[in-house]
Amino acid sequence: QVQLVESGGGLVQAGGSLRLSCAASGRTVSIYGMGWFRQAPGKEREFVTAITWSGGGPVYADSVKDRYTISRDNAKNTVYLQMSSLKPEDTAVYYCAAGKSTYYPSHYTWAASYDYWGQGTQVTVSS
Repeated sequence: QVQLVESGGGLVQAGGSLRLSCAASGRTVSIYGMGWFRQAPGKEREFVTAITWSGGGPVYADSVKDRYTISRDNAKNTVYLQMSSLKPEDTAVYYCAAGKSTYYPSHYTWAASYDYWGQGTQVTVSS
């Protein structure tokens, strides 16, 4: 089993920046890909970005491209999401996820590709 714990969420003004962290513990050797999803109130969960442990990717949703950056620290089993130029429409609960399958990075845009999910962290962007 793998446990994922997100941190770094909070309230920020539009145009500001925030960095989320996702620390993985447990059987981390089984992890191949990690990603971030988000879910706004009344909306479905949507893909944000993903990266594989072997260095494949990253891939980004068009809505966050050039504003968000995903990175990983293999030694710490942690993935980061640097968010900049935040907009009110970025407000959502952000979820970290990890997958075991050796998919291409593009396959990690699908929620079904993931085996483990974190509890989520709230990001609120005020206008």
